[in-house]
Amino acid sequence: MNVNFDSALTAAHAAAASQNHPTGTLYVVATPIGNLADISLRALHVLSLCDTLACEDTRHSQTLLRAYGIDKSSSHWLAVHQHNEAEAAEEVIRRLQAGQRVAYVSDAGTPAVSDPGARLAWQVQSAGLRVMPLPGASSVTALLSACGTPAHDSSGFVFLGFLPSKATERSHAIELLGQEPRTHLLLEAPHRIEALAAALVVLGERSVTVGRELTKQFEEIATMPAQNLSTWLAGNAQRTRGEFALVVHAQAQARSEGSDNDRLLKILMQELPLKTAVKVAAEISGEAKNALYDRALELKQAAAD
Repeated sequence: MNVNFDSALTAAHAAAASQNHPTGTLYVVATPIGNLADISLRALHVLSLCDTLACEDTRHSQTLLRAYGIDKSSSHWLAVHQHNEAEAAEEVIRRLQAGQRVAYVSDAGTPAVSDPGARLAWQVQSAGLRVMPLPGASSVTALLSACGTPAHDSSGFVFLGFLPSKATERSHAIELLGQEPRTHLLLEAPHRIEALAAALVVLGERSVTVGRELTKQFEEIATMPAQNLSTWLAGNAQRTRGEFALVVHAQAQARSEGSDNDRLLKILMQELPLKTAVKVAAEISGEAKNALYDRALELKQAAAD
C-alpha cells in the first residue's frame, strides 16, 4: 500500500499536541489490522512522541512506523513478546520510573486482546505506574459490528480467541461451546482454518459468521450454518488464506409451537398488517418488539410454505 501519510502526521500533531501525554506512562497503542489508514491521529502523535517503543516484533513495527514517516533510532526500540513479556516488563518499568513515555504495540490490532501486552500492563499497574489505552482497530470488534445479532441474542458475547491446536482439546472446547447459548468469538490462522471448520460441524445449523482478511482489499464476511463452513471454504481456493475471526452466534431458544405468543400473533396477523400486529402483541404480552417481529416473520414464512 503506497500512500503518503505526511499530511496525516501533520494533522495528528495539530490534533493531539495540546493534549496531556504524561511522562512515566505506558501507552498501549492499537495499530491497523490490515489497512494502514485505520491508524488514529492520537496514535500517530504518541508514536512520534514516545521515548521507547516496545513491540512484539521490532522489524515489523519499524516498517509500520516508517510507512507513516516516523523513524526511530535503535535505542528507542525494545522487544516485548509472548516469550519474554514478564522479564521485559521489568525493563519497561525501569524506563517508566526514569520518566520516559513508553508506547507498546503488537503486530496488528489492539494489544492484550489475544496478542501480548496483558502481562506488561498488569506488571506496570502493579508497580504503581500509569497505563493509558489508545483505542483503535481490532478484528474482534470489527467483525461483531458487521455480523449483527438476532433479536433472541441479548446476553453479550464471550471472547475465546484461538482454540487449542491439538485436535482432541479443540473438539472438547467446541463441545463446551455448543452447550453454551451465548455468542462466542474465535480467531484462527490460515493454516488451521480448515481443521477448525471441520470441528465446528458438530454445531449443525447454529449460525456462524466468518470474517476473512478484515479491512484488507479482499475482505470477506459471510454467515452460514456451522455445518456448511467447510464447504464455503472449499468453494474458492483464496478463502483459506489470510487471518480469520469467527462469530458463533447465540443459540436460538427453543419455542413451543403452541405458545401463547404464537397464538396471539397468528390471530392478530389475520386481521392486521404485520408491523401493527407485532406492536399490539408487544403491548398485550409485554414481550420485546424485536423478538416478536422475528417470530412473526418465521410464522408468516411457515404459513407460506
